[in-house]
Amino acid sequence: MKRILEINDEDIGQRFIENVNYKPRITARAVLRKGNEISLLYVSKYDYHKLPGGGVEEGESIKDALEREILEEIGCTINVLGEIGEIIEHKSYEGIVQTSHCFIAEVVKEGESNFTQEEINDGFEVVWVTLEEAIRLLTSCKTEDVSGKFKTKRDLEFLKSAKEGKE
Repeated sequence: MKRILEINDEDIGQRFIENVNYKPRITARAVLRKGNEISLLYVSKYDYHKLPGGGVEEGESIKDALEREILEEIGCTINVLGEIGEIIEHKSYEGIVQTSHCFIAEVVKEGESNFTQEEINDGFEVVWVTLEEAIRLLTSCKTEDVSGKFKTKRDLEFLKSAKEGKE
């Protein structure tokens, strides 16, 4: 998969913490299309939008994790159409180096989200917007949440790459 970007704390205006023993984390995300719109998750508690997806569990393939995460968060079964790329995040404040794999996918069957209690507490909400509106929302994001800043920077790059692939 094509590497799009590497991000660290300083890229989002945070202080880098020295001598961190990083643990690896692998995730899968999607620019999920339904007609001329894509799905985003709005996290109202921290005021940012993100692409759907999440961690790959032990023994699970990246695509299996993607399908599971989309089903949980968006409530949809999907057809993966292709790869967008990967972004690596060096999060010294969490001690994690995260590799996010992003795909372009389309909705096959719609259903209901099944958010975790933590996601409910964070105010997760599914929104459908055009790709251009998604880019605008993430570009104008002013969250103060460190995790939200990483997600916004990462997902904005995925969205821009998806747009380039369409043109």
